[in-house]
Amino acid sequence: MILLVSSTVLVICKDAAGVAGNFFAFGLFVSPIATFRRILRNQSTEQFSGLPYIYALLNCLLCMWYGTPFISSDNVLVLSVNSVGAVFQLIYITLFIVFADKVKKFRMLGLLLAVLGLCAIIVAGSLQITDASMRRVFVGFLSGASLISMFASPLFIINLVIRTKSVEFMPFYLSLSTFLMSSCFFIYGLLNYDPFISVPNGIGTILGIVQLILYFYYNNTSSEDSSEPFIVPYE
Repeated sequence: MILLVSSTVLVICKDAAGVAGNFFAFGLFVSPIATFRRILRNQSTEQFSGLPYIYALLNCLLCMWYGTPFISSDNVLVLSVNSVGAVFQLIYITLFIVFADKVKKFRMLGLLLAVLGLCAIIVAGSLQITDASMRRVFVGFLSGASLISMFASPLFIINLVIRTKSVEFMPFYLSLSTFLMSSCFFIYGLLNYDPFISVPNGIGTILGIVQLILYFYYNNTSSEDSSEPFIVPYE
């Protein structure tokens, strides 16, 4: 009886962490809207780079595939959040291609096709692995590496904040959303005994804490916060 109750509580806590992670991830997905309002208003992508959306799409597609029943039957919440994320990134990339100059337009279109082609190869290749556990390890390593690289991308802004003693280019709510989403999926991965979720999100949680500490430490010396999302760097 005690074991049954403990197991039920564990499942409830795991699902609660996953649902919360989905909610906070939505904050990250909508963060570039301010940038695209500017792009739509000016009918130009100006000096903005579309690469972050390409990277984000690749990450969402890989993690979405990892969350499918073909790879891991117990990660529906990973599938749901990354499906939504992939749709957002496709919309952003489409808008970027529409309003970019000719050179950027063809470059982004080529990168988009490359990402879709790479994911198709990974999907087809992983389905050739007959052993289910090995298939999960293969896709898990790829999705985990993708997540870690995404979470590591703010390292240069951390260096910039320390060097300039200003948080102007590190929006608070974006850093907070990153920390909350990472910590929720870190807990979800731990309770689900899934290192391919817990490890990269644990790294993301640590980096999120670092960003929040830096924000509060340097906030008093910072000029007004940037209105543009950090994940859209200049080329």
